[in-house]
Amino acid sequence: MSDAALEVVEFVLTASVYSEDRTLDENDLPPAYRRVYWTGGVDDEAGDDDDAGADGGTAGGRARPAGISRPLSVTEQTAREATGVPEPWAAISDLMFTERDEFSGTITLAERGMAERWFADRADDDRLLENPTLAKHFADHEEFDVDVSHDDARERNRPIRADRVWIDALLEQYFDDEEDEEMLDLVDVRAPEEVDMSLEDLVLTADQENELDKIAKAIEHRDYLSQIGLREIGKLLFVGPPGTGKTSTAQALAQDMDLPFVEVKLSMITSQYLGETAKNVDKTFEVAKRLSPCILFIDEFDFVAKTRRSDEHAALKRAVNTLLKSIDNISLIEDDVLLIGATNHPDQLDAAAWRRFDEIVNFPKPDYDMRADILRVITRQMDIEEFDPQFIAEITDGLTGSDLRMVLREAVLEALTEDRTSLTQDDLVNAVKEFEERDTLKNMDMMEGDHDALVAGGDLGGATDGGHGHDHDHDHDHSHGHDHDH
Repeated sequence: MSDAALEVVEFVLTASVYSEDRTLDENDLPPAYRRVYWTGGVDDEAGDDDDAGADGGTAGGRARPAGISRPLSVTEQTAREATGVPEPWAAISDLMFTERDEFSGTITLAERGMAERWFADRADDDRLLENPTLAKHFADHEEFDVDVSHDDARERNRPIRADRVWIDALLEQYFDDEEDEEMLDLVDVRAPEEVDMSLEDLVLTADQENELDKIAKAIEHRDYLSQIGLREIGKLLFVGPPGTGKTSTAQALAQDMDLPFVEVKLSMITSQYLGETAKNVDKTFEVAKRLSPCILFIDEFDFVAKTRRSDEHAALKRAVNTLLKSIDNISLIEDDVLLIGATNHPDQLDAAAWRRFDEIVNFPKPDYDMRADILRVITRQMDIEEFDPQFIAEITDGLTGSDLRMVLREAVLEALTEDRTSLTQDDLVNAVKEFEERDTLKNMDMMEGDHDALVAGGDLGGATDGGHGHDHDHDHDHSHGHDHDH
């Protein structure tokens, strides 16, 4: 029997069990199934204390999505969306326990007991642990020999509060007028499913790994920390040159912990389209609290110190003061919000900015061993003949993870111009040289440099005699600028 049949039977069986078992809630459905059945809308009536943890709602008036209505109806369309199988009915039509209503197109189980035995014979425990609904169902029936628990499956399953559909419904409810919609220019909210990397995809220093481990333990034991009165925890400051992985690490942490990722660029509060800046800062923190548990990532944190020292408009200074007070008033322990600030210029931060953070995490440029490891990670899916990452690491001294990605990009594109999808070591070496030449141009002082170097046939080497050339100690602050690196 094909994998497609197993996928579709699991979906139909899950819909049947979930429709009948009222002890199950949205967190018992795999994320792909929840997305299909999400009805949208927001229910402002918070549940009582006993129900608060079950469906993600909380007592005290916090909004919660209306969720998923029973019974769950399975059609060709819903099965296709949930499983990715192009022709769901064709995949299971020859099974004796399945049937389809020709008029409505609804797919059902003619004999659920037979379907359960068929599925149990083909699905291992790991598969069941990805589906809390079926994990509970099979664990509750002694006739099935499974070594799974409902709690373990719930723990492994991403909570609905991290789903894009939940986030969108909450934001739609919160941004309820045109003025509030301006806030969407200030914040970028991503669901964990929209982050395309995990911590396993990154090469981190021992200190970075240690700090992330500590914060993961703090999140896991929030109740204990609150009980002993340790609340000043969970505010990290990532410092380091551009391209060293600050944003990537924060995003990967969100994916690994199944937390919504709320990103704020402080320079955006200077935009003339954002209205009252201090109010917008307040709104940003309110969004984070409503999406909690989540990660609030504040980029360009050195903007705080710049504004406090400058003669900028009074409204901007009020916004910065509001920001600092908001940081003081948000807590991982009490609000379930992990605050991460990032700066490329720690030297520009003043004491008022530094003391807002309980941990400083350094993101230096990678050394030789880290560069070799980064190259191994980012080439995992590439075919490279005689690949020697150590040699490439030797000739890329001073480059960041983001720089190394640009080198690989250049090598791949150059090979494609020759209709090749397989690279060679020489391709990478040449790409490093091309990168360094472009880097030289970007760092040239045009007031003192040789303008002929920018003319076709000009002597690039002659323009580099002033010290710009291949000096790997300078700061590779490139215009590609994003922090999506390793």
